[in-house]
Amino acid sequence: MDPPSHRITRLAPSPTGALHLGNARTFLINWALARQRGWRIVLRIEDLDGPRVKPQAAQQAIDLLRWLGVDWDDGPWSQRHDLAPYQAALEQLAVSGRTYPCTCTRKDITAATSAPHLDDHELRYPGTCRTYPPIDGQAAALRVVVPDEDVVFDDVLCGRQVVNVQRQVGDFVVATKVALPAYQLAVVVDDAAAAVSDVVRGDDLLNSTGRQLWLQRFLNLGPPPRYYHLPLVLGPDGRRLAKRHGDTRLLGYRQSGVSADRVVGLLSHWCGIIDRRSPMSSADFRQNFNLDRLPREPVRFSKEDATWLDT
Repeated sequence: MDPPSHRITRLAPSPTGALHLGNARTFLINWALARQRGWRIVLRIEDLDGPRVKPQAAQQAIDLLRWLGVDWDDGPWSQRHDLAPYQAALEQLAVSGRTYPCTCTRKDITAATSAPHLDDHELRYPGTCRTYPPIDGQAAALRVVVPDEDVVFDDVLCGRQVVNVQRQVGDFVVATKVALPAYQLAVVVDDAAAAVSDVVRGDDLLNSTGRQLWLQRFLNLGPPPRYYHLPLVLGPDGRRLAKRHGDTRLLGYRQSGVSADRVVGLLSHWCGIIDRRSPMSSADFRQNFNLDRLPREPVRFSKEDATWLDT
């Protein structure tokens, strides 16, 4: 076990929506690993996405983590509490000539390239405003210039990854048109400020890692964290767990009288701790979780799972 002061991880819920079973599984695994290995845990509320932040969602997330039996050593810290570190990072990038303003809309990018990238929500930026700078005075986001080079890193669960960010998404946004830091910049600055050494998250963010590694280099933030990208929880149709699959919110289960032990028991089954659904405390989950036994394929939330929770 590492000394507690030497390794740090973070739980980082976003108050843009309610925590569901997939979020709970990720947080519970992260917490169990930290407690088994002596890592410190920081709780960070990622609340920079202003228009999508829901009132009371941050406190609700904190309450539900406690309900599950998850605890932490530092925080909760809010990103909006202090924007100065992000502004300092943006100034550092600007001084080094790595950023430029961009007024392109999603429609503009779609028109410039017919190839959607990664998934239905992300397109490769073709560098329009780098080649043709926008007129001064227009509301503009900031993009960072990314080299056409491979980034190589080893993920604990997914193995060696080789990604060319320029070919993947192009120059990406580091500040929005309303002058708030974008997710990719904020998470790098926050992790460095908290000395985070181990990042445990869903593998939907695996493709973001290359961007974050570039920013860590550009900002001279030292060695990057160790990454653990967990397979996602999917609905019965194989798509990412969402509202279309019914109400899988932790709050909904709690309000309907489902015990935390029953939720943790289902998550334990999904994590390979037990071979059939059975109630389990968070303390038992922590004691019995084994990363080597964690299934490497996505989890399917089945009708049987839903029925068992509601029984």
